[in-house]
Amino acid sequence: MLKHLPENDIPPQCFSADCPSRALFDQVADKWSMMVLTVLDGGPARFNAVKRRLEGVTQKALTQCLRRLERNGLLTRHVLALSPVAVEYRITPLGGTLLAPFKAMHEWTLAKLPDVEAARREFDERHARPAG
Repeated sequence: MLKHLPENDIPPQCFSADCPSRALFDQVADKWSMMVLTVLDGGPARFNAVKRRLEGVTQKALTQCLRRLERNGLLTRHVLALSPVAVEYRITPLGGTLLAPFKAMHEWTLAKLPDVEAARREFDERHARPAG
């Protein structure tokens, strides 16, 4: 049975397609953003170091993610005066405020994965039966 939230918990406009909070949520709650911020929690890192940690991310997807996170004030980009020039990314204090919720979500994922896998198996078994 679905639990309905009281109307005053989340303003209805938050579900509107043009709500700024919805756009921000979309930008910070995607898998690459969560992973990038978690990687940068360990300290500043260069682009290729971040890319090596995130198996499967493309250069384009990582570049777009880093740009979004920088625009939203969640990380900073520092150009290092090296030859060749290098860029280093670091999490900002604002970005750091997302780490506790991300870690909680990760812990939930690990703890509940067996339950989710069981639900998936049950679903697949119910939907794989021939109609009769």
